Amino acid sequence: MMVAVNPDDPPRRAYRSPRREQQARQTRRAVLATAKDMLLADGYSATTIPAVARAAGVSVETVYKLFGNKPGVAKAVYDVAIVGDDEPVPMTERDLVRRIRAEPDPKGKLLEYGEHIADVSGRVCPILLMIRDAAASDPGAAGLWATAQQERLIGMGYFAKHLREEGHLRSGVSEREARDVLWAYNSTELWDLLVRQRAWSLSRYGRWMGRQLVAALL
Repeated sequence: MMVAVNPDDPPRRAYRSPRREQQARQTRRAVLATAKDMLLADGYSATTIPAVARAAGVSVETVYKLFGNKPGVAKAVYDVAIVGDDEPVPMTERDLVRRIRAEPDPKGKLLEYGEHIADVSGRVCPILLMIRDAAASDPGAAGLWATAQQERLIGMGYFAKHLREEGHLRSGVSEREARDVLWAYNSTELWDLLVRQRAWSLSRYGRWMGRQLVAALL
């Protein structure tokens, strides 16, 4: 039976429970923390949704409801690692991006960006290497690896556009080339070579990164 609606009635507001929302956020954080530990310790293939749910103390259905599938869990772990939290704030509105955009000195922009790459690489790169290793045999991981690379390329495109619009790029360096250079220098592979294999400190890595970008682009 259909119920008639009085057009003069005020619209109903969606019910919101701050307590329930807080509990949901705490559950999400707990699952992500558990999944991160398991992915890094056991690898992508050996980590299963039931195992993550059991270790996090939640139901399997809860994990699927929050993240969809295992690639969704791994992608969320990666996203949190990039920014350091799970707050719903777009990257373009983060303090770092605002600060770099506002910096009038182009050299200062790139030196600070190098320090930022060093700061986040310790938590991001091990996750990406884990995904890359699994991508050779797991379609879900392969799709996730491709997505991460494409998102990074898009982000570097925004950065390169900003440098070009501000007139900072050296003559002969196009916006496209600047994007590709930024994308190459902040790659997981470079971190793996210099920090993990050659035992560079993160501070050394960050300073070197900034200097190389200044030399390549400005």
